[in-house]
Amino acid sequence: MEGRIPPRTQGDIGEWSAIGWLIDHGAKVFLPLGHSADVDLVAELGGRLVSVQVKTSTVCRNERYEVTLATRGGNRSWNGVVKHFEPDRCDYLFVHVGDGRRWFIPSEAVEGGTGILLGGPKYAMYEVEPDRPLTVLAGGRIGTLARPGGVPERSNGRGCKPRGSAFAGSNPAPATQVPTAPISTPDAAPSTTLGGDAPT
Repeated sequence: MEGRIPPRTQGDIGEWSAIGWLIDHGAKVFLPLGHSADVDLVAELGGRLVSVQVKTSTVCRNERYEVTLATRGGNRSWNGVVKHFEPDRCDYLFVHVGDGRRWFIPSEAVEGGTGILLGGPKYAMYEVEPDRPLTVLAGGRIGTLARPGGVPERSNGRGCKPRGSAFAGSNPAPATQVPTAPISTPDAAPSTTLGGDAPT
């Protein structure tokens, strides 16, 4: 389908979005050698190493993005075993959704083993600076996603399309641009809040 981002490309963009955001906030980032179902990145924050799992999603219904947490083999053949998200397997969950909004959520705050909904008040306190929409970031790699001679518009951070895909990547792609803001260590939630009420 025209306009759809291949899962591998979408996952790659998500990981580089996380890498760029962490580096912009003063972290040192390390990539695991080989495939890891639980950890996509390791970052040094405040002198402490933390593990980060990265997810992306373009699936949106009723102004909420559906983020799949359970894995079924990632970029490799599925062996039939579904692996659910467990907080003790990583320290943070980083999510980049279709319209460019992003979250950096402590794993112990994640309520859901198979998936969560983002865009409402529940995880609002963990929302960080937005980036460009996933289709814009993928436009340089997929010709059908970019208009020839056109300049992509930035997302206004709200609204979404009802069709898409949710995926977690495992291989880097070209780096993305991220704004600068303070970041916290795992002992406290990120200090940046972009609207919304406290989680319920």
